[in-house]
Amino acid sequence: MKKKVPRLKTDKEAEAFLAHDLSDLDFSQFKPARFEFEKKDEQINMRVPRPLLAALKARAKARDIPYTRFIREALERALTAPKS
Repeated sequence: MKKKVPRLKTDKEAEAFLAHDLSDLDFSQFKPARFEFEKKDEQINMRVPRPLLAALKARAKARDIPYTRFIREALERALTAPKS
């Protein structure tokens, strides 16, 4: 049975983890990260209803991420979803 990948909180923990044999780990929990690590050199400005922005901020807070990252992730999901 494959082992789960542990949650690593520091770079030092990650470096120590990568020094071991990783062949018996289950990496199925990971999702590809497409745009998050690319340089952010463009910006957009848009108006949204106040309740929509409040809902976005609440969802982002529940995931403990900035709401702008949450919006980028939502845009990416919309672009990578299968066409219906």
